[in-house]
Amino acid sequence: MSNSKISIRNYSLRYSDGVQALKNVSLEIHANAINVLFGPSGGGKSSLLRSINRLIDLADVDETSGQILFNGVNILDKEMPVSQLRRKIGMVFSRPIPLPKSIFENVAFGLRVAGENDPAVLHSKVEEALKQAYLWEEVYDRLDDPGISISGGQQQRLCLARVLALEPEVIMLDEPTSALDPVTTARIESFLQEIKDRITVIIAPHNMSQSARVADYATFFLQGELIEVGAGSKLFVNPQDQRTQDYVEGRFG
Repeated sequence: MSNSKISIRNYSLRYSDGVQALKNVSLEIHANAINVLFGPSGGGKSSLLRSINRLIDLADVDETSGQILFNGVNILDKEMPVSQLRRKIGMVFSRPIPLPKSIFENVAFGLRVAGENDPAVLHSKVEEALKQAYLWEEVYDRLDDPGISISGGQQQRLCLARVLALEPEVIMLDEPTSALDPVTTARIESFLQEIKDRITVIIAPHNMSQSARVADYATFFLQGELIEVGAGSKLFVNPQDQRTQDYVEGRFG
């Protein structure tokens, strides 16, 4: 059994419009593993990801309760230095958001903010991150071009590289391959398997087949509730809750 990297304890989240996004969720995020959150749209997956690195601070939230412990520290504490937290827990969104900068500076941005200004170190880390995101071969000769000048799928990998450059402890991905072709999707999935021994992965895939392929541990969410959690090898084959089984077998969602 993997040790726990993040412990979510009785966590609830309600937005200002009255939507109860998460209802009393308790969940262990296992270190050195791929942790999959799956379920139909509106289940609370994205809200949980945004809570884990305090992106909900930017949302119109009415109330939160419970705890989210990262390395034993409650990240919901008002004293938590959020910028440091987000360097340790990186986030890749379903819709890529390149910075209004060059390809190179998109990846170097976080490193510069963290205080790294040595040109040789920056170039080395940018190159390594772009290689990890399977983008280097496509952009190595145009690093000064704007980040928005490349295709949507390339922009997605650029955003992944930006997160990887900071060498986070946790990487969270919200439908990260929904805009990618099957070959690139397979490469990214393979890469996640490679890095999980040093980076904890939390992913909300865009389809059931990807969830089943990559999950070491899987959690099924439905209308803000955690319905079932277990090893991926078992949960997708033999779910214990009828609602999970119905979703896995395509009866709804």
